[in-house]
Amino acid sequence: MIRSALALACLLAAGSVGAQPTLAVRDGGIPDPLPGASAGDAARGRAIVANRQLGLCLLCHSGPIPEERFQGDLAPDLAGAGSRWNAAQLRLRIADSSRINPETIMPAYFRSTGLARVAPAHQGKSILSAQQIEDVVAYLLTLRGEAKP
Repeated sequence: MIRSALALACLLAAGSVGAQPTLAVRDGGIPDPLPGASAGDAARGRAIVANRQLGLCLLCHSGPIPEERFQGDLAPDLAGAGSRWNAAQLRLRIADSSRINPETIMPAYFRSTGLARVAPAHQGKSILSAQQIEDVVAYLLTLRGEAKP
């Protein structure tokens, strides 16, 4: 189960949104909103996190989304994410967490180059758009509660 889930996440690592500009990383995060994105919308971000065909976040993470069953336990619980990280840090973790940890299994949701085993139809595309990432960041910033033990 875990192996197939990771394989699915890796296959999606090339995504379906157009190419993005170079990201300016400072002080462990991406301080500015991604180019072309407006302020994030937490409700849209929650929908992306819960969507098992788009974000696939709950494949590896668990979070305070009780209507979604079978949440992951391979990655940190999303509960309390807004207390653990600021917007810049969250933005980097979602856009390209390999810049923090080169060995991460988390897909680079806003990277379209330097990826391995990408289907031709997905080459040059990212998983999420700049706006979708800003929406997810807005949602995660609302999560201030404690993670489950």
